[in-house]
Amino acid sequence: MRVGEELPPLEVPVTRTLIVSGAIASRDYQDVHHDAALAREKGSPDIFMNILTTNGLVGRYVTDHLGPHAVLRKVAIRLGAPNYPGDTMTLTGTVTAVSENTVEIRVFGANGIGQHVSGTVIAEVPA
Repeated sequence: MRVGEELPPLEVPVTRTLIVSGAIASRDYQDVHHDAALAREKGSPDIFMNILTTNGLVGRYVTDHLGPHAVLRKVAIRLGAPNYPGDTMTLTGTVTAVSENTVEIRVFGANGIGQHVSGTVIAEVPA
């Protein structure tokens, strides 16, 4: 790996099932992640993905590229535009630092309405 190397993009279809199952798996029972009517009552056009699901997808994106022995040491993300059902989120990444067994990757995820997530992942990769 070298600084400036770009990871291949990953397209993630944002389905209602992905949103609800991610919320359930992370024990996030907020109604805006599973009940469309209540989400609309609160001002959202539909249910939307929670941050823990996004965090997991960012981790998956990086480990898919680095391999099964990579260990995520830090994942720091910030959310932007919501991920609604029926959209697609495209994750992209660029290597920003490399030292011995550690790599830092800047990650972005965009959907049809804007940038959903941005952040940095630091991972340890065995030699």
